[in-house]
Amino acid sequence: MFDIGFSEIVVCAIVALVVIGPERMPEAVRTVGLWIGRVKRSLRETRSEIERQIGVDDIRRQLHNEEIMQSLENARRDMDNVIAQTQASLNSVSTAITHEYQSEPDLPYHSHMEENAEKAAELPAPDSAELAMEHTQDSAKVTTLADNKASTNNPVTSDKKASL
Repeated sequence: MFDIGFSEIVVCAIVALVVIGPERMPEAVRTVGLWIGRVKRSLRETRSEIERQIGVDDIRRQLHNEEIMQSLENARRDMDNVIAQTQASLNSVSTAITHEYQSEPDLPYHSHMEENAEKAAELPAPDSAELAMEHTQDSAKVTTLADNKASTNNPVTSDKKASL
């Protein structure tokens, strides 16, 4: 932007010598040197101040990121604990369910006939007197039902019963 070559500096020095004069030239050069030194020093301090502020901002940003990462890590641990507890409860329920189903397998209806036959074989056999008694009671019920049905259908039999 400001390219000042050696020839341009020589031209400025000749103009300054003519304008200021040879007696005050050493004082003027000393004063210009002091001002240039002060400007360089203030620029250096400004640059270091800016770098420190940028560094402080980076540190703040990094600390904030670390806090966020720590909170994310805590959340991940909590989620892992919840997942582990859920899996444990599901495993216990699953084992209980499989144990329940393993104790009594699902069989088609006709396969239970064998079980019924086994249960019937385990029961004591009824006496022949009990069977005969049940048979006579059943046949008596059948004849009574047949008589009742016949009497309700036949008007002649109902008149005979009424006259008796």
